[in-house]
Amino acid sequence: MSETTSITPTRPYMVRALYQWIEDNEFTPYLMVDATAENVQVPTEHVQDGRIVLNIASRATGNMSMENDYINFSARFGGVSQEIWVPLTAVMGIYAKENSQGMFFDPKEYDNYEPEEETTTAKKSSSATPKPKRDNKAGLKVLK
Repeated sequence: MSETTSITPTRPYMVRALYQWIEDNEFTPYLMVDATAENVQVPTEHVQDGRIVLNIASRATGNMSMENDYINFSARFGGVSQEIWVPLTAVMGIYAKENSQGMFFDPKEYDNYEPEEETTTAKKSSSATPKPKRDNKAGLKVLK
């Protein structure tokens, strides 16, 4: 690995691991989020001091998706279902409600991180048009 290559942050892996541990022990996973961070979509009426704590228990959320760059799910707030988007850069910590065991993250973890696709695209000449990256999702193709 060269010095110019940035390693993948540990935060998404730790969040998924702790989420699983908390759920396996039948505790309630709470996610603390910096609500002032870019691209955060949370109910602003529940934000206090620029932060929001979200109950991300499987019984409290729908369609949970924890990827390397974001967490997305639907949840009810005051009886109204809302779509929640949290970039991993905005995750401050994850812990169990019942015993506060979990982990809080270094806010500077992403400071020097450049995702591989951005680094690769930046190195290409401006005249080259990059092909859209295909997600490895199953799909159907009509054959004639």
